[in-house]
Amino acid sequence: MDYWPLLLASLLVILQVQDICCSKEEVPNSPPILYLRQQKDGTGRVKRAWVIPPISVSENQKRIPHFLVQIKSDQQRPGGVIYSIKGPGVDEEPKDIFSIDKLTGKVYLNTMLDREKNERFRLKAFALDLGGMPLEDPTDLEIVVMDQNDNRPLFRQGVFTGHVVEGAVPGTYVMKAEATDADDPETDNAALRYSILGPGTGGAFTMDELTGEIQTAQAELDREVVGIYNLTLQVADMSGEGLATTATAVIYIDDINDNPPEFTEKEFSMEAPENKHGVAIGRVMVQDKDLPGSPNWLAKFTILEGDPEGAFAIHTDPLTNDGVVSLVKALDHEERNRFELLVSVQNQSPLELSAPKAARALANVRVQVLDTNEAPVFRENPLRGSVKEGAPPGTEVVLCRASDPDTQQTQELRYSPALELATWLQLDPGSGLLQTRQTVPPRSSFLGGWYTTRILASDNGNPPRTATGTLSIEVLEVNDHAPRLLPVTRVLCSQGGGLVLSATDEDLAPHAEPFHFRLGSAGDTELAHNWTLSQANATHALLRPRGEVAEGLHALPLLISDSGKPPQVQEQLLNLTVCACDERRDSCQVHAAAVVGAVAGLGFGALMIILSSAILLLLLALLVAALEHSRRRAFRKGLLGGSQDDLRDNILNYNEQGGGEEDQDAYDLNQLRNPDLFPPPSPRGKPPRRRDAPYSYALPQYPRRVPAGPSDIEDFIHEGLEAADRDPSVPPYDTALIYDYEGDGSASGSLSSIFSSLADEDQDYDYLSDWGPRFRRLAELYGQ
Repeated sequence: MDYWPLLLASLLVILQVQDICCSKEEVPNSPPILYLRQQKDGTGRVKRAWVIPPISVSENQKRIPHFLVQIKSDQQRPGGVIYSIKGPGVDEEPKDIFSIDKLTGKVYLNTMLDREKNERFRLKAFALDLGGMPLEDPTDLEIVVMDQNDNRPLFRQGVFTGHVVEGAVPGTYVMKAEATDADDPETDNAALRYSILGPGTGGAFTMDELTGEIQTAQAELDREVVGIYNLTLQVADMSGEGLATTATAVIYIDDINDNPPEFTEKEFSMEAPENKHGVAIGRVMVQDKDLPGSPNWLAKFTILEGDPEGAFAIHTDPLTNDGVVSLVKALDHEERNRFELLVSVQNQSPLELSAPKAARALANVRVQVLDTNEAPVFRENPLRGSVKEGAPPGTEVVLCRASDPDTQQTQELRYSPALELATWLQLDPGSGLLQTRQTVPPRSSFLGGWYTTRILASDNGNPPRTATGTLSIEVLEVNDHAPRLLPVTRVLCSQGGGLVLSATDEDLAPHAEPFHFRLGSAGDTELAHNWTLSQANATHALLRPRGEVAEGLHALPLLISDSGKPPQVQEQLLNLTVCACDERRDSCQVHAAAVVGAVAGLGFGALMIILSSAILLLLLALLVAALEHSRRRAFRKGLLGGSQDDLRDNILNYNEQGGGEEDQDAYDLNQLRNPDLFPPPSPRGKPPRRRDAPYSYALPQYPRRVPAGPSDIEDFIHEGLEAADRDPSVPPYDTALIYDYEGDGSASGSLSSIFSSLADEDQDYDYLSDWGPRFRRLAELYGQ
């Protein structure tokens, strides 16, 4: 153990001698050779490790491969150490950038480097013996990429856009144009300088060379002179001496209202039609230097004088900025035919205080009102008239008068109905007088008592004009009908109770209900002693006997009056039959008295009407019999001649089932003898269908018209026979009828009396009492 200090001192001397010798033998600017150094750890012991300073290499190195550094270890003799490196650029992405000679320890660069992609590489270096055992601890090998000015500065945008109002003070901020450089910002390669290139701006803007801010340089910016500035901007690195790039800056001068609008002329003339509104009659033109379409350019017009009634209006055309004059109210040429308006103009936005005053902000507008033919006017519309129902022909109803607004010329007016008038009215076309042509119908025939139509009034102008008026005629109600008792024959039970009487009136309110009922005349004390009459409602009264009333017919005179002024009163006779009622008290047991009473209550006039009607019916019956007798005599003359041997005048088919000789309707030969008396059947009519005819049978076609000559009679007869054979609705009754049999097992039993019991005692008829009062007697006779 005593030899270890001496051995370490000897090794230290050897290493120092080798370091001195190697440093003398190295070629200037050649890559360094890195040797092992001794370091002390915290315990004072010497630790062996590699101390490798960072290695710098320039980007874009074109001599490839490029020798960077050599690593050596003195643990064994040369040829006994294997060197290797690992890390990004070797076996990690990006791979294969660096490599090492495993025997000599030389590190090489295999491709060009880009500092903008990789600024530095940190590798691990290893020294192994031939057996693969590490001779030294791995150490860091750092390779730094040196920057070159290989990137131009770039503006963030190709075109920069800014705004500034006209008249802005110098130094007003407009916008900022920024640029970037991918080179090392710590070097001059990324030191940028900004500037504005080329003439054309007139010194209106300046640009800060360090920040890129653009500001105004003068106060003379006028949008009306120059509205848009296009600047060419430049940025260069190396403090403005290196690589450069350009961009464009577009600066818009925002408009302010520094130019007032002005009329192009001092006076404008236009014409306005009569009786029209909502139409444009002309334009007033203005000019403004401010930005078109903006509130600083759009004009606003005001009528200062000449239009006290507000008949005119001026609105702005947004495309041309002209003032469009229009009519708000219709003008009347007869009232005023000329207007002179004083109009002012200003912008919608307020004018800048520094703006000059407008020299022509006022203009005169002269409007001439044109005269046109105006339609007549009904001063009263709708026209109203009234007439009483039942008024005679020639009664004046209303005077339909219209006036012509045109006062400068006299025109003739003609009147006519727009729709066809009712038959009871007529209109005078010259005067417009409406009067009755016939008796006025009752008020009840009109809707609500009003008749409405339209009247036309036309002038003879050029072109002719027509006015339409509405005519409403009220048909007044007249109290011309007395109330009537309905019905006049009634039945009252003698057991007591009352009878409700009702009346009706053909008149309408206020000449109808309420009705007033009274018993007979004032002097009839017997009637008032036996009966009482009280008002039930507006149309009904209650009749009651004061005591027991004898059964039979009672003729009660009644006085019924309406509510008209004056009222209509009529005495009417109530034929009242008083009788004993049945158990339910809903009908009398004897009805003959009411019938006799109704006849007895008839007056002499009524009996004469009945007798006249009977005589008239008798005369009509005699006339019909005479006509029938004449027609039968005419049958004896005809197309076939008068045969005295033919007694039946029928064609009978005996080979068919049916009525046989009893069938008198098969065919009537009188049609052949007298064809003119039998017109052909109407195609619209349909023969009656028998009830037992099958519904699936179609009705046959009728034969054609009776022939005019004897040569076609045979065909005519055969056609009629064929139609009769196919017709299910006429004789002979040869339709097959199907009768069903009762069968066995019916729940109702047999209806035959053969199997019935011979004794009535075997039958139970008690159920008849459940069938109602009409079967009650049978139940008493046959029941148990």
